[in-house]
Amino acid sequence: MRILQKRTLIVMLMSVLMVLPACQSGKKKEQSAREQQTSTKPRIEKEEVEKDVKEFVYPLPTSFEVTEMLNRIGAAYILTLSNSTDNVDKYLTEKKQAINLGVYGADLSYASTYNQKQQTMDYMEVSKKLIDALNISGALPSDIIEQIEQNQDDKDALVKIITNTFYDTYEYLNANGRGAVSMLVLAGSWVEALYITTNISENTYQNKEMVKIVMKQKASLNKLLELMKKHEDDESVREVMHQLQPLANVYNMVEENAISEEQMNIIIKETQKIRAAFVE
Repeated sequence: MRILQKRTLIVMLMSVLMVLPACQSGKKKEQSAREQQTSTKPRIEKEEVEKDVKEFVYPLPTSFEVTEMLNRIGAAYILTLSNSTDNVDKYLTEKKQAINLGVYGADLSYASTYNQKQQTMDYMEVSKKLIDALNISGALPSDIIEQIEQNQDDKDALVKIITNTFYDTYEYLNANGRGAVSMLVLAGSWVEALYITTNISENTYQNKEMVKIVMKQKASLNKLLELMKKHEDDESVREVMHQLQPLANVYNMVEENAISEEQMNIIIKETQKIRAAFVE
């Protein structure tokens, strides 16, 4: 009888020992599933946030990047290449205001790249005037002009402040349903930067470094036209696309690193023509 009781006790103990790991394994699996759910949820939320943040990222190299390339190769600062600040009051339509906000933005980049303090302030002031006229003052800090004035001797800080004005204006316009206006600003800035580049020297084609800078704008132009196509239902955007297309046609005929002097001259003339129409 005792032997039978012992056997029964042993069987019961073995059953308990077999059940315990299974329970623990089940709990671990359940806990692991809960942890996976917990860790997955924030990751999804983070991805959504990053998607939203990246939705309106400035899509082209800024005019700062172009003027800095000019500075690095020793090109001079020529004030008369920039659009006169006296012209600001004649830009009365939304189209002209947006385009010349871009133009003046490039002129602002040009002046600040070359440490032209007075011109930097002048171009920031006319840019702010156009920003107010376009009713997008909320895009920039209210003390933006003071920030620029206070950082005139700190080029890195100045570049950061001004570059952020490009980013913030682009983002603000797109976030507020004015993507077509943002395209006009981009076009104005891009054309002005190319205009400065192609007119800063009387012999652009003879300067290999200058030619490289001009050719780097091919990809930017194609990207700009691609972006503008999404807003071609807007009449002003269509008109600017029509103005830019002949220039794009010349660029797209040029083989990489094999531009002819004739092609360069056409690019220069087309750029001058477009820019003249923009700032008139």
